[in-house]
Amino acid sequence: MWSAFTLNRPLIWTGIAAMAAMSLLPTLILRLVALTVVIIGGVDAWRQIRLEANRRRLTEAALMLSPDGVLIANARNRIETVNPAFTQITGYSDEEIHGLDPSVLSSGRHDKAFYERYWQTLNATGQWEGEIWNQRKHGDEFPEWLRVRSVTDTKGQVTHYVGLFTDISRHKAREQDLQRIGFEDPLTGLPNRRRLHDLLASRLQRLRAGEELDIALIDIDGFKAVNDAMGVDKGDRLLSRFGQRLAAFVAGGVVGRLGGDEFMVIRTTTFNDHEKWVEELRAHLSEPFEIDDKPLRLGLTIGSCRAPDDGRDPGVLFQRLESALYAAKRHGRNHSQRFRPSLEVAGDPQLELLNELRQALAHGTQLELFYQSQYYLDDGRLAGMEALLRWYHPTHGMISPGTFIPLAERHGLMAALGDWVIDHACAQLSTWREQGLSFVPVWINISAVQLIQGDLEARLSSSLAKHNVPAAMLGLELTESVLLDERAGDISARLVALRNTGHPIAIDDFGTGYSSMAYLKQLPVDKLKLDRAFVRALPDDSADAAITSAVLAMARGLGLDVVAEGVETEEQRDYLRAQGCAIVQGFLYARPERVADVEARLKRDADMSFS
Repeated sequence: MWSAFTLNRPLIWTGIAAMAAMSLLPTLILRLVALTVVIIGGVDAWRQIRLEANRRRLTEAALMLSPDGVLIANARNRIETVNPAFTQITGYSDEEIHGLDPSVLSSGRHDKAFYERYWQTLNATGQWEGEIWNQRKHGDEFPEWLRVRSVTDTKGQVTHYVGLFTDISRHKAREQDLQRIGFEDPLTGLPNRRRLHDLLASRLQRLRAGEELDIALIDIDGFKAVNDAMGVDKGDRLLSRFGQRLAAFVAGGVVGRLGGDEFMVIRTTTFNDHEKWVEELRAHLSEPFEIDDKPLRLGLTIGSCRAPDDGRDPGVLFQRLESALYAAKRHGRNHSQRFRPSLEVAGDPQLELLNELRQALAHGTQLELFYQSQYYLDDGRLAGMEALLRWYHPTHGMISPGTFIPLAERHGLMAALGDWVIDHACAQLSTWREQGLSFVPVWINISAVQLIQGDLEARLSSSLAKHNVPAAMLGLELTESVLLDERAGDISARLVALRNTGHPIAIDDFGTGYSSMAYLKQLPVDKLKLDRAFVRALPDDSADAAITSAVLAMARGLGLDVVAEGVETEEQRDYLRAQGCAIVQGFLYARPERVADVEARLKRDADMSFS
């Protein structure tokens, strides 16, 4: 320790030299001067010892408080000390682990080659970082993110190894949950549309000589009426039991739920009995289900096809299954239809529109984002813009979102449409920022499907990074029904994470759903959007006026802004201003506009502000 101090301390060296020279100096005065130098050097040495001691105490305190596990091993790779977080994570105390090789923690998941690469990297570069699986004292394995550095002396010889690791069990579990949500129907536990597409592709690739695939798309007739009569809980229970019965019938095959009351079945077979198999399927599923001790028989509409006879591409087979299902529905309920080429020629208006929507999404040229501006009522400043998806068909012209959005939700295109909106909204924000035109957030609508599939967070993060847009500039609007959809998992925790990232959160169409006040209090929400249904008749309708006043008062109590939608008259505006509404959106201020029109207006506003 003394040599470590003296190496870089001139005063200490001078003091030592003066002490050695004292006995050789001829006069008392010179000896007194030398003694003074010795005292100064001693004081400096004492001060450095105290500083070093303080540094050691602070370092030890930091190690004690660190949530990451810390391990210090000597040059022979024997553990010398660990911190409390190490004990908390692994279960080993300092006394139990002292003197042992860190390999005592090894889970056995990594082979010899892994550890050889580990030591090669550590010896060559002096550090190693990566994910590794270790084992706690009581035997359970856990993943950790480990960083190791070697510590050397002045001669470059390794004296110690310092390891810092974080238990990433929760992170890995979250990854698995997201993956499961993305590929599994949360109600039945069966594969969802995305997973079914992958499984169909896999089965097609593994077909052997003489094997074929029988594929059926099953729709429960009139399930909405059944669901309304029994209630949602019993309806969900019926769907779950339907899926279980279907899976039992095709043991060894693939069964999945596409959404709603649609199920899909795939079997690999060497028998040429497709029609017989479909009818056996119907007979098995038509047996009564017991609901509250009462028998319930279900009618089924089935569209089917056979691969590779009817196609070898999963996307084409999905499309032909839907063609067959629509054809079966045209004959009424409880019918079956196998695909035949003439079905694609005859066509179904809905099916044709669905196929054209797929093409529009694939090429992106027909889809467009319109923007409707929002304004502060007190001074008329721009508060934000809502991005609204529009589809301009080359033949049919502008197709209403009320027509194509339900179609997309039913047939699994909603997630792809949502991704398209996220990416194009971020790209437009980036362009406007570069042009200096707008510094207000753009709000996009988030569907239940985007939350249920579990990859919304990754999509948002990727697009924001791609276009260099801060999260605070992209607001997320969710309807009450989405917030209360249990299939999306713990929505509150996910919204907290999104808000912590920087995204503002709003509840759209507020007042039309069933949110409880207690639930609303727990959600990380910034704004409520008062539905246009309550604004339309203001200020004359007393019921709408009472609801609007109540929502505004509640929002003030919760510290939330309110955006009133559908403001079209000055009377509505004046009433909302008098009631303390902060922001409005509607035709009185601006209609949904194309990008070029928005940019022209923003430039005019900018020019006026400088004039």
